[in-house]
Amino acid sequence: MTRRNRAFVNDPERAVIHPSPSSALRELRAHLCQPRVVLALLGVGTILALVGPFGTADALSWLPRISYWLVVPTLTYAIGYLLNSVVWSRLHALLPRIPAITASALIAGLVIAGAVFGLNLLIFGLRPSGFDFVTLFGVSTLVSLLIELLPRETMPQNASPAILDRLPLDKRGALISLSVEDHYVRIRTTRGEEMVLLRLSDAIREVTPTPGLRVHRSHWVATAQVTAANRKGDGAVLSMAHGGDIPVSRSHMPAIRDAGLLPR
Repeated sequence: MTRRNRAFVNDPERAVIHPSPSSALRELRAHLCQPRVVLALLGVGTILALVGPFGTADALSWLPRISYWLVVPTLTYAIGYLLNSVVWSRLHALLPRIPAITASALIAGLVIAGAVFGLNLLIFGLRPSGFDFVTLFGVSTLVSLLIELLPRETMPQNASPAILDRLPLDKRGALISLSVEDHYVRIRTTRGEEMVLLRLSDAIREVTPTPGLRVHRSHWVATAQVTAANRKGDGAVLSMAHGGDIPVSRSHMPAIRDAGLLPR
């Protein structure tokens, strides 16, 4: 682990909250299994196979062309979806929402266009014209932009948070809090607690759909489990339904006020 990465582990306030590779892949698998997404990709692939753009009509016979255009849209769509999921969350920490989404879509469009034409050049020896590249780049960017602007699927309300899979069966209860201790996160539930080697930022990504707040650089709480909130100096202290109290740092006071835990 590099010095920079160690600093982020020891200072969770500086860590960017972003999807871990496993959570991003899990979200992608769920998305691609939706019937409307499957039908859309099949439709796009069929249309492209009939049209045979970017020289594929001349380079490929009918069956290879169908196979090619059924695979490429799915592959590029998956690349764009993953890039937007991972890259946008990082850009969001640096830029306002719309510029972050736009920049993420441009990056995804460039990567997808490069991947498609690189594949064509490697396998078929097809050299794209400048117009072809600009066209595919524009289409890929537009699709990536729409992916981010359209609402993502929401998990069912009775779904269990993914982070519970990290716990022994006898400790998988309702989430209470997450707390950093050295390189570990203490996961507290209504059925006990467990120490897991994990960054707090990644742990928070796995609490969905449990409503909660990050209230300190080292603490996250499930709002439904807060029984009382009392001011203490520039911050506050939250009393939880189970276990000890959780401190609230001054920088996170607006968040607990917005959540209705303290008067404005």
